[in-house]
Amino acid sequence: MPGPSFDLSGRVALVTGGGSGLGRAMAEGLAGAGAKVVLVGRDRERLEAARADIEAQGGAAASAPCDLLDRGAIRPLIEGVETEHGPIDILVNNAGIQHRAPLREFPAEAWDRMIATHLSAPFFLAQAAAKSMIERRRGKIINTLSITSELGRPTIIPYAAAKGGLRMLTRGLAVELGPFNIQVNGIAPGYFRTEMNRALLDNPEFNAWVEKRTPAGRWGDPSELAGAAVFLASDAASYVTGQVIFVDGGFTASM
Repeated sequence: MPGPSFDLSGRVALVTGGGSGLGRAMAEGLAGAGAKVVLVGRDRERLEAARADIEAQGGAAASAPCDLLDRGAIRPLIEGVETEHGPIDILVNNAGIQHRAPLREFPAEAWDRMIATHLSAPFFLAQAAAKSMIERRRGKIINTLSITSELGRPTIIPYAAAKGGLRMLTRGLAVELGPFNIQVNGIAPGYFRTEMNRALLDNPEFNAWVEKRTPAGRWGDPSELAGAAVFLASDAASYVTGQVIFVDGGFTASM
C-alpha cells in the first residue's frame, strides 16, 4: 500500500513575504516538493534574488511584487497570478512586520499597520484565492501565526492580538471552506533566526533567555519550518484542517 504523498508537482503556491526569512524558507521547501512558487512582497530586488536562488536549486519560481496594505491590490494580484501561472492551489499567508513599544507609547499608526498586515491582508487574500479553490473543490491555505497567538509578552501587544485574531480566522475559514475540500491550517513558529528578530538576537540577555527557555536549547533555523509547510500543503494533510502546528523547539510545551 502506498504511503502518504508529499509530492506537490503541478501545483501553484503563492507565498507572501516570500523574499526572505520564514517565507523564503517555506517557499524553498514547497518548490523542493515540486510546486511552482510565486513570491509576493514589496521589495522587488529581494523577491528576484529569492526567485533566482530557488531556480538555481532546480525549483520553479516567479515573483509578484505587491503592497498587501493596499487592499485594492489584492484581488488583481490573485487574478494576475492565476492568469499567468494557473489556479492557486496553495496560499501561504506569511507576510509580517514587527513594532516593539510599551503600551503607553505604542503609536496608533503602528497598531493599524499591525492589524492590516497580519489580519486584514490574510482575510482578503483568502477571500480572493478561495474563489477558484471553491470552483475546483480543492485548495490549501496556510497562515503563519506565532507562539504569541497563545502566549503574551510585553511591548508586542498589537502583534500578539493580530496573531491571535489570525488564529481564529484560520479556524473560521477551515469551517466555512471545509465542505469544498479546502484545508486551512496555521503554523506557529517559536523564536527563529530571522532579520525581523535581529534586535533580539543581538541582545545577549534576551538571547540567553530564549536558549534557556526553549527545551531544544537554541533558536530555530528558518529551514526547519519548511517541513510543516510541505506537510500541510500536501495530500498527506487532506483530513487536517483548523489546526495549528507549533514549531517552537518545545517552547509552548514547557513551564
